[in-house]
Amino acid sequence: MGKGCKVVVCGQAAVGKTAIVEHLLYGNHSVGSESTETQEDVYVASVETDRGVREQLRLYDTKGLHDGQDLPKHYYSVADGFVLVYSVDSLESFKKVDVLKKEIDKSRDKKEVTVIVLGNKTDLRERRQVDQEVAQQWARGEKVKLWEVSVTERNSLIEPFTQLTSRLTQPQSKSAFPLPGRKSKGTPSNDM
Repeated sequence: MGKGCKVVVCGQAAVGKTAIVEHLLYGNHSVGSESTETQEDVYVASVETDRGVREQLRLYDTKGLHDGQDLPKHYYSVADGFVLVYSVDSLESFKKVDVLKKEIDKSRDKKEVTVIVLGNKTDLRERRQVDQEVAQQWARGEKVKLWEVSVTERNSLIEPFTQLTSRLTQPQSKSAFPLPGRKSKGTPSNDM
């Protein structure tokens, strides 16, 4: 197991961030249960990557953001990755994800971070406000992967976190730049 990657789970208040994390880890969320306002909780998860290796994730379940609130700045400096969550029955929460993504881009300062987006509450079809194709088009434009999920279907939560963990922990590829004093393969040498 690696060092453990820090992943910040964030989004507007009441989109189901805590429900997603707890159902993924413990499988014990009951739909319709009363939501409580999170201040910040940290969960440690062991997630199997697509390479078959178990890696540790530290999931920072953040306080839900209300109108005019920003994600506290310290999260941007500590995070290796972000899970941005919106509810498909709230256009406002989708707009907040867009704002958060722009903040991440602005404040990461050349640090490579992985961002995924989860559109939660797909079981509320009749109350949908965020069109799936519009959301996917936005995600392609932002170069992030987006999944629509539901806490009622635990399996819908597994793939996004498996892919996130796989991307965060993929082995570093060898540098494309030759190191000083070493000859790189396939390049003619001048020292004849």
